[in-house]
Amino acid sequence: MSGVDPISSVGAPEFHHRSTIGRAFLGVQDTAAYLGISPKTLYVWRHRRQGPPSFRMGARGRVTYRVDALDAWICAQEQADFRSNPDLNPVSAAPQRRAAYSATV
Repeated sequence: MSGVDPISSVGAPEFHHRSTIGRAFLGVQDTAAYLGISPKTLYVWRHRRQGPPSFRMGARGRVTYRVDALDAWICAQEQADFRSNPDLNPVSAAPQRRAAYSATV
């Protein structure tokens, strides 16, 4: 068996492993796998206060991410991208007329 849950992997990316299915919180490594990016990217985003919301949890204060917050962040990224949201696509916007220009020298 490959370690991927066959039921939840239908139509889902390949990085949803049994270890992350059904968990409410993910660490940096699992979150990076869930998003398909490197852990270093997550650390950089956290340092810059970008990326998905995270917090420290536990006695050691490990960086943790909520799965539902990750899913909400992904949806927000999709809505902010004009390729996924036709309302933001500049090609579909009505052409604008230029303001009157007077050529006085």
